Amino acid sequence: MPIYAFACQACGHSFDRLQKLSDADPTVCPACGAEQVQRQVTAPSFRLAGSGWYETDFKKDGDKKRNLAGDSAAAPAPAAAAAAPAPAAATAAGSAD
Repeated sequence: MPIYAFACQACGHSFDRLQKLSDADPTVCPACGAEQVQRQVTAPSFRLAGSGWYETDFKKDGDKKRNLAGDSAAAPAPAAAAAAPAPAAATAAGSAD
C-alpha cells in the first residue's frame, strides 16, 4: 500500500497516511479538526537511473544482456526514415558534380 502525504490548509499541519488506492482521502485535520485537508505531491522513494531497461538483470555472466530501451543497433529503422535520403547526403552528392 502506498503512503500519501496530506496537509491542512487551515493550520498547516502535515501528516502521512498508509492507505489503499481505493480508500477515500481524509477530509478532517487530526490537529485542528478543520475540513481543509489536501493531498500533497511528493517525490517517489525510488529512482530509475542508467542507460535503459535490460531484458533481464539476472542472467549469468556469460550471457549477453540486451538493452531494451536504447539499443539502436538491435532496433530496425522505420520504413519512412529508410526510404527518404538524408539532407546532408543529398547536398554532398549534388556538390560533387
